[in-house]
Amino acid sequence: MAANYTVIGSEESPYSVKVRSYFRYKGIDHEWRARGEAAELFAEHARLPLIPLVVTPADAGMQDSTPIIEALEAQFPEPGIHPPGVVAGFVSALLEEFGDEWGNKWMFHMRWAREVDQVAVSRRFAANADDVDSAAQSIRERMVPRVWFVGSNAVTAPQIEQSLADTVAILEQHLQSRTYLFGARPAFADFGLWAQIYEAGRDPTAGEVIAGHANVVAWLERMISPSELGDFEPWDALEGTLAPLLRDQVGGLFLPWSNANARAIGNGDDEFEVTLKGNRWVQKPQKYHSRSLTALKAKYAAVADDPALDALLDATGCKAFLASA
Repeated sequence: MAANYTVIGSEESPYSVKVRSYFRYKGIDHEWRARGEAAELFAEHARLPLIPLVVTPADAGMQDSTPIIEALEAQFPEPGIHPPGVVAGFVSALLEEFGDEWGNKWMFHMRWAREVDQVAVSRRFAANADDVDSAAQSIRERMVPRVWFVGSNAVTAPQIEQSLADTVAILEQHLQSRTYLFGARPAFADFGLWAQIYEAGRDPTAGEVIAGHANVVAWLERMISPSELGDFEPWDALEGTLAPLLRDQVGGLFLPWSNANARAIGNGDDEFEVTLKGNRWVQKPQKYHSRSLTALKAKYAAVADDPALDALLDATGCKAFLASA
């Protein structure tokens, strides 16, 4: 019997493996196909030249990993990926966005910033080519100049690398007593955050950073084909080791960057600067993220009257950025 869904992606794409992990967790019948092997199907259904692309049983195409998961969650609600309670539910959505948008800086920068990674990754990308050396060189020449797209440059590189190291260290402690970020089953946050760190960990330099954190490594392996091992934990049990991630990375880096990026787009600026944790950050605006930030703020607005959530977001430096216009 043919699979109900077709997931077209790449093993090298964090957003592709994120969606594949979700399909596996839900047990949704699907066929995984590499984009190069499904060119005609991709051309028929893709509105944008981006992966992953999900082709539904109704022969419709779906793109963008977060809307894909949100749409499928409505159709396949069990086992659910949204922790109960306003606080845990919103924090999970916030960390999913953090992974997708800020975590992608770790993955892309670490993959293409150094020659050792450029060589290893480009040869992996070109593994099936007739002339691996030539194909790998072509990939390097095409991809290395694109690091500017995620804000990687001489000014920001140390901050991106420190952010990855700090996040992995926080997660190592948090995952010491649980299998997933919110307990014994994967949450929305796991899929977004995992995918970027997983891809980074496949490359030499970032792999060394991650390898020394056994709990994180086990989580990365577990999320390839995750399973439900139990229940979500109450927020009170999670806050002690998960709130530091909100304070240090989300409130300290991601959200102030997000709002500065959105202002730059609104002003039509070609470049913007912002101070993050006392350090100068400069880059060209990322247009897509402005739209996803708007969606995140809408999610917050829907639950903004919850006192416990507002207290947490205020204490971790997140609230002002989420409540701003």
